[in-house]
Amino acid sequence: MSRPDVHVLNGPNLGRLGRRQPEIYGTTTHDDLDRLLRGWGSDLGLRVHFSQTNHEGELLDWLNRAADLEWPVVLNAGAWTHYSYALYDACAQLTAPLVEVHISAPSQRAEEFRHTSVVTPHAAKVIEGEGIDGYRQALEFIAGQGAQ
Repeated sequence: MSRPDVHVLNGPNLGRLGRRQPEIYGTTTHDDLDRLLRGWGSDLGLRVHFSQTNHEGELLDWLNRAADLEWPVVLNAGAWTHYSYALYDACAQLTAPLVEVHISAPSQRAEEFRHTSVVTPHAAKVIEGEGIDGYRQALEFIAGQGAQ
């Protein structure tokens, strides 16, 4: 029996993890996160496909693919979370579980614009402020949902 596929998608600037504002986002690098995700996924019986982009259209293409394949998605859309109606529409078409993840807690950040998410209305679960461990929690949630 094959392991279910899960898309873990990161938006803008998240490829700079470990270098970008480590006091907020920690010291785990993007490559470290990739290795962690694959290990956590394997432990949970999931096959993780991890991608990061600074180009909104590319993220939308990945979400469209996930919708077509009925794959669960773990999404940290970065700044697009707060204003991209194209992202809102792409998330609306997903039928498998969508888990919204944020390393920091946007709802607690000083910048008012961070308090709004266009992803949340479509998410089965939102995990924020748990650092990199939020991704592990998201995979556990998906595994518990009987990932497709």
